[in-house]
Amino acid sequence: MRAAALLIATLACAPLTQAQEQFDVASVKPSPPVPPNGGVYFGPARGGPGTPDPELITWTYARLRDLLMTAYDVKTYQVYGPDWLNAERYDITARVPAGATKQQVNAMWQRLLAERFGVVLHHEAREFQVDELVTDKGGSKLKATTWDSATLLPEGPPRQDQNGGLTSPGQVVRISPGEHGANFHLMGKAQPISRLTAMLGNALGRPVLDKTGLAGEYDYAIDYIVEQGNAPAPAAASVSAGEPGSDIIGAVQRQLGLRLVPGKAMIDVLIVDKADKLPTAN
Repeated sequence: MRAAALLIATLACAPLTQAQEQFDVASVKPSPPVPPNGGVYFGPARGGPGTPDPELITWTYARLRDLLMTAYDVKTYQVYGPDWLNAERYDITARVPAGATKQQVNAMWQRLLAERFGVVLHHEAREFQVDELVTDKGGSKLKATTWDSATLLPEGPPRQDQNGGLTSPGQVVRISPGEHGANFHLMGKAQPISRLTAMLGNALGRPVLDKTGLAGEYDYAIDYIVEQGNAPAPAAASVSAGEPGSDIIGAVQRQLGLRLVPGKAMIDVLIVDKADKLPTAN
């Protein structure tokens, strides 16, 4: 009996093989219509490796673009396909094999996309106008986080104190009206540089590549202004780094000790050749 129990425990802890990299069970169905008064969760998937519920993933109102970005660990600008990738939404519940890693779960998503949505895609390298995030001459002003990464909290939005400060990991943007546009206050707690570059890329409308060489996780806050009707300026055009009320490029330099340098880069993209709107039955 003891030998049999030891064998079962050993098998449960053994790494998954490539053939085993699939969800134990997965339910995929079109999301119901969004209620007129809202109140639905459009956030990322909840659960999975590294969370308090590593063996159960739930994802509501997920777009196929979101699934592709997760499965292949790419940004939104790296996915090309039909317009409905941004419109159709799905509710997914997936059971994850015990001991699976995040990389293995990504492979499971890829398999689910192929089997349930009939996704066929290929990779291409395309040239993009980019900004490279580098440390400024005076050095980075980012603060290494004091958050204990071993602390597990329930999933959901990051927690805030009564003054609005972050008390758990995450990234939050507050927007308030200003005289000439909108005032933005971005806060990050226990975040890698990749989260900051993703936010900057979304704000500027072009890829931002991390060239800082900074590892680890950081706490930061930044205030900037987006003038009404103005498109994001090229990085070289920002001259307000030392002035209050900076645009985002100047604010990054003045407040974070980082700098955005314009350039070009070849970036891998996904081209979706075929995908079905209606997933196969559970």
